[in-house]
Amino acid sequence: MKLCVKIHLIVLETPLSPRTMSNQTLVTEFILQGFSEHPEYHVLLFSCFFSLYSVALTGNILIILAIAFNPGLHTPMYFFLFNLATMDIICTSSVMPKALEGLMSEESSISYGGCMAQLYFLTWSASSELLLLTVMAYDRYAAICHPLHYSTTMSKAFCSKLATGVWVLCAFNTAIHTGLMLRLNFCGPNVITHFFCEVPPLLLLSCSSTYVNSIMIVLADAFYGILNFLMTIVSYGFIISSILKMQTTEGKKKAFSTCSSHLIVVCMYYTAVFYAYISPVSSYSAEKSKLAGVLYTMLSPTLNPLIYTLRNKEVKAALRKLFSFSRN
Repeated sequence: MKLCVKIHLIVLETPLSPRTMSNQTLVTEFILQGFSEHPEYHVLLFSCFFSLYSVALTGNILIILAIAFNPGLHTPMYFFLFNLATMDIICTSSVMPKALEGLMSEESSISYGGCMAQLYFLTWSASSELLLLTVMAYDRYAAICHPLHYSTTMSKAFCSKLATGVWVLCAFNTAIHTGLMLRLNFCGPNVITHFFCEVPPLLLLSCSSTYVNSIMIVLADAFYGILNFLMTIVSYGFIISSILKMQTTEGKKKAFSTCSSHLIVVCMYYTAVFYAYISPVSSYSAEKSKLAGVLYTMLSPTLNPLIYTLRNKEVKAALRKLFSFSRN
């Protein structure tokens, strides 16, 4: 594959090694490898990805509209689902347009600034989704384990603070990681072994020390991947225990139906995250990361609205009202 590298010469104040004091080259454009190693599948992949993207956008927008225009869905559970749908749209839209463009051209390039912007919005939305899934698990815990105090515990003001905290905390964390990435030098090669800009393959391309970046990645993995996962597991431990203690079968079914959709989404999302990212940067696998990238940037945003819609009578009723209103 022919690669056209846009570079310009700069003089580095600090040399890359003790023996070099010469001019160095700075990469101003990256090449996204994407799925170029399998050109025979480009048409098929484009059709699949375009379909997934269309369904993801349509499904999440419909959920947002259904919740926004139906007062009966203005409850904590659906408020958090509204936020989840918004995050899914940001997550998949930060990646898919460029990925689809890459499948239609011989090579896919992205500017340095565009790469950093994509990295920011993708990391922001993905980390926010992980944190929000933990908040949603706590909401289900409060509803099932402490139903008499639920309305007081999960008040409108408290839910708004939780959602705002998720967005702000993840935006701040992402700003730190993006800022640390901006301080690095990229002197070539400039081929990112992925279909979008991601931290591990970018660190492998840097000609600067990535020690601080790696430490921050470990801390982020520990918080978003491990701590949040453990809190979700603990919440569902209490939930399952409370359900088993219920006297009637009908009560057990109703309680389980309120959290089963969320549990499916949690299992699906964390499977992709653990598969790709809970490992050192040095052991980064391009093929494994691409597969996980497809799972959480395309498949998860597509399946989330379907899972919550198909298993939820209230959402389906709200969607029917929405469509009947649009026809009138």
